[in-house]
Amino acid sequence: MANLDASSAYALDAKDDLAHFRDKFVSRDPELIYLDGNSLGRLPRATMTRLQDLVEKEWGDRLIRGWNEGWFEMAQKVGDKIGQLIGAQPGEVIVGDSTSVNLYKLALAAVLARPNRPQIITDDLNFPSDVYILQGIAQQAPGRTVRVVHSADQIHGPVADISAALNERTALLSLSHTVFKSGYTYDLAAVSAAARDAGALTLWDFSHSVGSVPINVTEAKVDMAVGCTYKYLNGGPGAPAFLYVRRSLQEQLRNPIAGWFGQQNMFDFGLDYQPTAGIRRFMVGTPPILGLAAVDVGVNIVLEAGMAKLRQKSVQQTEYLIALYHEFLAPLGFRLNSPTEGARRGSHISIGHDEGWRINQAFIHDTHVLPDFRAPDNLRLGIAPLYTTFVDLHTAVMRLRNLVANKVYEKYDVERTAVT
Repeated sequence: MANLDASSAYALDAKDDLAHFRDKFVSRDPELIYLDGNSLGRLPRATMTRLQDLVEKEWGDRLIRGWNEGWFEMAQKVGDKIGQLIGAQPGEVIVGDSTSVNLYKLALAAVLARPNRPQIITDDLNFPSDVYILQGIAQQAPGRTVRVVHSADQIHGPVADISAALNERTALLSLSHTVFKSGYTYDLAAVSAAARDAGALTLWDFSHSVGSVPINVTEAKVDMAVGCTYKYLNGGPGAPAFLYVRRSLQEQLRNPIAGWFGQQNMFDFGLDYQPTAGIRRFMVGTPPILGLAAVDVGVNIVLEAGMAKLRQKSVQQTEYLIALYHEFLAPLGFRLNSPTEGARRGSHISIGHDEGWRINQAFIHDTHVLPDFRAPDNLRLGIAPLYTTFVDLHTAVMRLRNLVANKVYEKYDVERTAVT
């Protein structure tokens, strides 16, 4: 990209087929540049109308009757829509609980289904919460161990070392599809095939890829997956997560949290637990209807835009941002902590600096840009193609360059806040 002045950004925005989707989201501060959609997506305008209608009419007027008027089926209906985004078949995805709870349910179910295989494999690029859960399962299930495979550069997934670690002792391979710091994205089909060849089950975390990276769990022969809905699916803070289990595996796994909504003939109120058939067996308690309604709106927007166009714009924007980095930020001591290969990169760019934390504070408070920070030195710039513009990216980089060149960050303390 030879031309990297502001006119280049305006020209790219003028040719953007997805530009009109920006108007579907609340944006009350015209000066704010929001680059944290990979942590929390913007609020869709339609969500406000949908939730108000649900509260006033469905909850307010219909009360308990709402369960027989669509609430009971909502977790699976929204799950089937998410299934379209990840290449799943109807009846293979359901929404409810948090990502961590869903990971726990599926990981423990997988380990118990492979009683003679004591090992769980993950990597040190995985989201820490996922690793904690796997470690907790190993403590609960005597004889099980967790092997954490190390990434040499802390950017790219250690694919060769993971493949070498898989053997007849491996029960489960659990990884983040797109890793949370660098944005590195695994080859879903190739890594799943390596696990399958070793006789291990796969459990993927799609939290940083669903809605931004094309996924086809059917073609890749993925066994299980989980993911959140508050990032690129714009479901709102604390929105319920989803889980996927391929149909041929569903009856082989037993949900380790036996709850009412996973019970066969639940309204018989029998005291002996008998799991219901299909994906609903992985439900536990009452699903959050308000949260599900918000997720439904966000997923509808992503489906309307189409993953092919979203991915095309995402790759174009991350490449543009990397070009801006080389031109304006690398000379100021920044380091690129994301893959340069577009096919192996998700929809966020991570840049490192020795003064990363203080620069992040100045970025937020002095330039009106909202990124996020990930230790030890990463500023993550999250691109949500539904509403991020090329002008946003150009303006943010110019503001960042100026604050570092003028050492604006030096007035901030090195002590970190509770939430980064």
